[in-house]
Amino acid sequence: MKAQYINSFYKAVLDVFRLMLDINPEREELTVVDDMIAGNEANVMIGITGDLAGSVLFGFTKDMTLEMVKIMSGMEMKKLDSFVSSALGEVVNIISGNAVTNLSKEGYTCDISPPQVIIGENRSISMATEKALTLPIKTEIGKFEINISVRENQ
Repeated sequence: MKAQYINSFYKAVLDVFRLMLDINPEREELTVVDDMIAGNEANVMIGITGDLAGSVLFGFTKDMTLEMVKIMSGMEMKKLDSFVSSALGEVVNIISGNAVTNLSKEGYTCDISPPQVIIGENRSISMATEKALTLPIKTEIGKFEINISVRENQ
């Protein structure tokens, strides 16, 4: 997997988190995982089509998700309800849209599918390729992961 894929998503996270949440995320060490990912309490899956094909899974803890939505809406949230799920899906949609824009600057033409929000603990989620790269990201309100499973179309 090429560095451009990872860097495009990380740059998009930096831009969106700084602008929408006033938070400075920091990346941690990449790891390789199999095609089955152990999901977090709040997960959002985005499909990638075009010059690249695959999927990207964002995994957040419940506490971080609720804090993100609180920062954006100004409302204290207690549970992962439909409002929180919708807000989380939109944040990931914006990040992913920015990431494919970043990829276009590297010469790739890609589109994203609408976000699929998956709520609940102890979920295993199948990725698009045999291996995925996990990009852990640390913030002042918690940690989350981006699992990137894409390949170039022939």
